[in-house]
Amino acid sequence: MASTSAKDQQDDFDVPRAWEYIRTSLKGETPVRNTNGNQTVEDLEVEPVQSFPTMVFSVIGDSDNFVPRPWPKTVFQTALIEAAKSGGETWILYRGKEHGVSKVVRDAYKSYEDIEFKTTAFEKLINDVDRHVKLIRIAGEKTTSEITQENNSTLEKTEVAAELKTNIGDGNSFLLKFEKFVSEQEVAFFSQKMDTKMPVPVAIIVCEGDFKTIEHIAHALENKLPVIIMKGSGMAADLVSERLENPELSLKKKASILFGIQVDDTEYTDLKNDIEYIVESRDLVGVFDLERDDPLMLSNIIGEAIVSCWSIENIFKRNRNIGIKQKRVLQQRDSNSDTDVKNLKKNSIASRLLRTNFVGPQLIPQLIIPLFDEIKESRPFILNPKYSTPTSLPLYFFFGYQLLQESDQLGPKLMKLCGPILLLEALKANRCDYVRVLLDQGVNFDRQFLPELYEQTVSCVDCDFQKDDSKCLHMQWILKQIQIKEADNLCNRYKFLMKKKKNPEFDWTGEHEKKLLKLPKKVVKAGRHLCRKMLCYKEDKGEKENKNTNEEVEGYNAVRSTDPMYLKISDILLWAIFANRRELAEICWLKGTDQLLTGLICSAMLKKLSKKANNVKEQVLAKDLEEHSRLFEQRCLKMMDSMYEEDAKHAIDLMDNEAVVWGIHSSPLTFAYENFMYDIVAHTCSQKYINKKWYNELAPDLNPFFKSIVREPVKFFTAPLTKYLFNYTLFFSMLAMYSAFVLTSVSTKYYELNIGRVFEYYVYFWGAGDLIEELISCFGCLEAEGRSHRSYYSRMKRYLYDFWNLVDLLSYALLLSALFVRHFYIDETFTIARRMFALSLLVMYLRFLEVFLIHRTLGPTLIMIKEMLKDLLGFLSIAVFVVLGVGIYYHANLWPDHQTIWSGDWTNWRIWTILYYPYWQLYGELNLDNLDGSVADYEDRECTNITAEWESDPSKERCPHDDWTVQAIAAFYLLFSNLLLVNLVIAMFSYTFERVQENSEKLWRFERYTVINDYEWRIPSPINIIFLPYRFLCCPMKKNGCLHKCRENFNKEEMEAAEKREKADMKYQRNFQKVIALRNQNKI
Repeated sequence: MASTSAKDQQDDFDVPRAWEYIRTSLKGETPVRNTNGNQTVEDLEVEPVQSFPTMVFSVIGDSDNFVPRPWPKTVFQTALIEAAKSGGETWILYRGKEHGVSKVVRDAYKSYEDIEFKTTAFEKLINDVDRHVKLIRIAGEKTTSEITQENNSTLEKTEVAAELKTNIGDGNSFLLKFEKFVSEQEVAFFSQKMDTKMPVPVAIIVCEGDFKTIEHIAHALENKLPVIIMKGSGMAADLVSERLENPELSLKKKASILFGIQVDDTEYTDLKNDIEYIVESRDLVGVFDLERDDPLMLSNIIGEAIVSCWSIENIFKRNRNIGIKQKRVLQQRDSNSDTDVKNLKKNSIASRLLRTNFVGPQLIPQLIIPLFDEIKESRPFILNPKYSTPTSLPLYFFFGYQLLQESDQLGPKLMKLCGPILLLEALKANRCDYVRVLLDQGVNFDRQFLPELYEQTVSCVDCDFQKDDSKCLHMQWILKQIQIKEADNLCNRYKFLMKKKKNPEFDWTGEHEKKLLKLPKKVVKAGRHLCRKMLCYKEDKGEKENKNTNEEVEGYNAVRSTDPMYLKISDILLWAIFANRRELAEICWLKGTDQLLTGLICSAMLKKLSKKANNVKEQVLAKDLEEHSRLFEQRCLKMMDSMYEEDAKHAIDLMDNEAVVWGIHSSPLTFAYENFMYDIVAHTCSQKYINKKWYNELAPDLNPFFKSIVREPVKFFTAPLTKYLFNYTLFFSMLAMYSAFVLTSVSTKYYELNIGRVFEYYVYFWGAGDLIEELISCFGCLEAEGRSHRSYYSRMKRYLYDFWNLVDLLSYALLLSALFVRHFYIDETFTIARRMFALSLLVMYLRFLEVFLIHRTLGPTLIMIKEMLKDLLGFLSIAVFVVLGVGIYYHANLWPDHQTIWSGDWTNWRIWTILYYPYWQLYGELNLDNLDGSVADYEDRECTNITAEWESDPSKERCPHDDWTVQAIAAFYLLFSNLLLVNLVIAMFSYTFERVQENSEKLWRFERYTVINDYEWRIPSPINIIFLPYRFLCCPMKKNGCLHKCRENFNKEEMEAAEKREKADMKYQRNFQKVIALRNQNKI
């Protein structure tokens, strides 16, 4: 008893010494050099300022294992390090033994060093400020490897993880007292400069273990310390976890199996008492299943256990101190429920645990504001939202939020002042639960924090922005490739200015301080500009003129959304897209307005970013961005389904509802079409709207549509369907006249007749009118507002992407060429002009096939032909080199040393002879008589072997030589070309057919919209030439045109009423979108 008492007295003396020693040793401002990679008391040269942990893990369970049972150590190591990184400044206490659990912990920390610090791990000592996780050996003895290391000076430092060792104290009793002592210490959880204190959170983590470990668990629970059991690690940990799950478990039998030892009655009695106490205190015990749980879940389990421990501890205190007065208060609770609600906030865990030296609520703002300012000093640990809960580590989110809710009077004020800081940290740490709650409570994001948010989430830490040869290929580099100036404002400028500000030798006042103040506004503009640059849109002028755009009408806080101090929710969404934060992007998307158009823009942006990442072979990032893009598109599709079921009329009208998002002015259907979103265009809502346009709101069937010519002639003749039919009727008549002209009147006497002249000039007028319509289609000069907000260059690229537009331009080019040849290159026969006219006519007939694109059956067939032409071009790019190589071999051996390859007229160039034979052999024309050199025409003088004759006259054919290798090569070539290349292109056609057939309805609907959208404003040629002045001067399709202004002047009341209805519909449609989007939340 005397020795035990002496040991307790020694432990009581050593525990504070160990605490002070560790705190002093881990101070990181003064670097400590040690050749062994470990620190001892003698090696330390530090200032007296001490270090405080925000989380302490004590890993126990070192024991002798008599049962050979492997367990998933890698899962435990991953979970331990991930939980430690999420805890902030975390200490990991362990016994430091050579084998067992200590070796597992030491290996885990070594892996953390290698991954976190890479090749610079040996430079990062245990007291380095960049080491946020510290490994501390306590209550242990020197191991064999440490003794060997002390005797062997040549041992490399990298073999042992950097750890802090203390030889103060020994044994389980000392460790238990040290854990209790640490849990009673007060730490400035947010900042050491503040008087606000809270207990140091401590968690006991149990792996394996023996009877002493179970005793340690029981004593820890008596001290109200949370315990985390690693289920699946064996021995004590498994015994405790199975007993918690199964009250009927036979302890004696199970202990004998798990420990592999005999258990006597005394040991069993002690074991049973410890286990029963553990079961009684099960609310303080968390269980992590190594076989089933994800490693990232350990942070949640530890946080829940700590919060539960603190809350239960206060309940125990209240139960012990309850008296008669408290009982009377309980009896009167029903009559004073309002008072109880007010006092509920004062009973929060934060209120009971935080010790402050202020006396009045009026001092709370002075305390809390700088407290929250101290949070945002370093990059936070990014937690996977899938495993995030309110009590996940770090716990300053949990306590910070409770502090903001403490007072009814100061709560709103505190939320306004400090809420943006907590929101910033929640965004950085990907704490979606806190972001959602803070936004629901009206917290707005302060604009001044936006540069910091980009710098700590999108900017790359290891990337030098100024170097062009940087090896970093992350999001910052991708944005840099889009536009370097805006990417610099977004990712690099804040970092650059903060380095200048922290430099004591640099004069910060003046110009640089103004730059920092102006930076948030520049970052907002840079993000929007990069968005428009990626999607090839020009900035909407209306947004410049009117700051109160429709995206600000209903922000996440309508009262303050227009305050320039705060940021729009759409700009937070834009950050979430660049940072690729899926859950946060969804939260911001739901909180914003115009969800349908915004979701489509997000999907298109992510798809562009994915392509750029894939171009630099960043496949993992590219795949992640592609999945995020598809997720937004699926949300929009689900929205459209739900809106159509709820209110079909407004769902259809919504497809053409124009809005401005990040300076992009468009409507959902138009944006989807311009960015090739086939599923959106093919959706029922889109197709219903397209049909309404196609029939001009008349009956959507041909028979009643044609009957409406009597009832509503204006609508009938202005319907796109009517203009479409009329256009191709005139087109067909032009083809008939063009054919008659080419066949009869190019150069003969029939041209002198008036009918020939009429045919020719009608073709010219029709071509001029049709070219004007195509130019309008390309540049959008006369279109409605929804399709005229892209840059002209982008619209031209989009126009040229369409196969039929290329055929149109080819026909115009050939017709113009034929026109100039006929009138400016006159000869007697007009042979070249006739050829050009005939070729132009051929392309015109191919153009006429576009009339069938609107047909449900023939339309997909034309799409297949178009796609197969792409395959054919790919095949020809391969075949041309094969044909050229074989042709050169033929020519070099049949006509050796032929000097006049390019002499004479271009029709007599030898390149045609080189290509002639191998090309036609692809189709089965073998020409073997010419390839074997035995030509009977030699006797008839149709070819010659006299060099002077064929050199002087390129039109005279040279006789081939006899060469058996030519036939041998021809045999292999025919085998390769006819059996391999031809069958390859057939296989490509078959694959294309199946692909198009599978998506035929979707592709046909997309192409159909192209036609319908064009004929909404198109006038058939050549009639359009008559209306051209009216269309350009009055601009009937545009709201700011003369015709629209005249209507406003003459029908002012009617136009105002229409404008009010339009605004009411727009407001309803925005609310409609938000309601549907919220209903569909978490359904995809």
